[in-house]
Amino acid sequence: MPEQSQSVPEARTAAAEAPPAGGVSRRALLGSAGATGLVLGAAGAGVGYAAAPAQATPLSSVGSDRAMFHGKHQPGITEGLQARGHLVAFDLAAGAGRTQAVALLRRWSTTAERLMAGEPMTQDDTDVARDAGPASLTITFGFGNSFFGRTGLEKQRPSALDPLPDFSSDHLDKTRSNGDLWVQIGADDALVAFHALRAIQKDAGSAAKVRWQMNGFNRTPGATAHPMTARNLMGQLDGTRNPKPTESDFDQRIFVPASGSSGPAWMANGSYAVVRRIRMLLDDWEKLSLTTQENVIGRKKSNGAPLSGGTETTAMDLEKAKADGEYVVPVNAHARITRPDQNGGAAILRRPFSYHDGIDVDGTPDAGLLFVCWQADPLRGFVPLQRKLDRGDALSQYIRHEASGLFAVPGGAAAGEYVGQRLLEG
Repeated sequence: MPEQSQSVPEARTAAAEAPPAGGVSRRALLGSAGATGLVLGAAGAGVGYAAAPAQATPLSSVGSDRAMFHGKHQPGITEGLQARGHLVAFDLAAGAGRTQAVALLRRWSTTAERLMAGEPMTQDDTDVARDAGPASLTITFGFGNSFFGRTGLEKQRPSALDPLPDFSSDHLDKTRSNGDLWVQIGADDALVAFHALRAIQKDAGSAAKVRWQMNGFNRTPGATAHPMTARNLMGQLDGTRNPKPTESDFDQRIFVPASGSSGPAWMANGSYAVVRRIRMLLDDWEKLSLTTQENVIGRKKSNGAPLSGGTETTAMDLEKAKADGEYVVPVNAHARITRPDQNGGAAILRRPFSYHDGIDVDGTPDAGLLFVCWQADPLRGFVPLQRKLDRGDALSQYIRHEASGLFAVPGGAAAGEYVGQRLLEG
């Protein structure tokens, strides 16, 4: 779990906003229709009913926020962390090929554009998100290594999509790894996210079947008193050193260039997503003292500041030593090992979700991180960082990589295009 690369969104507040000038949309009116209800309450020994505020705002800023489907890059890469997420991989059905893939990507793109605008599906909508706004919904599409053989496009398969090497922390379930097609769904409302997942599944029809699907979450916008870096399920602030779009070399690190790349032209402005289901061994982690946990990470648990001193954003002093000569930031601390300047500048943009899939029969929680990271080339991003972690990261004994995938995510669709059109019709 490379610390430097965890996603650090531009945090959004959930303060309610007045309806836009010029009227209230049909969705907003629908939202307000159910806003006034009865709330069961108690006063002393008696029980009474209190009406909800009559002037409740039907759409808060969380619901009205909207991401754009069309653009230079696909949505769901540079946007901030979203409260709810679904990751799902599909395999093309037996006998399906390029023709069926074209029709499927057309359907998916039409549905994604409508749902991200807060509109229903063109037909057979389930009405799950009927009362909500877009809630920052993003839907992102990618292609796995196997997709190209299934569609007769082997010559268009990028070398960057070669299978990832094995790592010592891998305990991979192949049935929950890889896939012909990958879809990432994120939103700031759970019903909006589920609505999109169901729509994508229905659109697949007979062309593709679900290979695996995973559900995740993050902190809801507005849950903290002020914007701050998110915490993971280990309780650590996670994302302090993520690359930021304002940095001059951000695009170079994260996106395939439109020209001058050795990769195929259809990947211009696209990116490569590494997806890993990383289980956190929380029972073992929570037995550690606070000091030991901080030494494993290399940062203070309370505020994310480096152990060498300062605040969360203070540069880590790797040479600072204690009186006994030992480094203040241990040599195997996660934050030390994953620094770009310790890895030839390797950097990835992490945009993950936490997950909790229940409790095992022995009482062990099945919980951790749905790791999603973005880079222009995984052989220069994720792979060298993970190899470095394999050689001595203190955090490794408290996590286990249980599923894995690598997907080529093409650039955004222009108006009138569907995602992947330049590959499938090029």
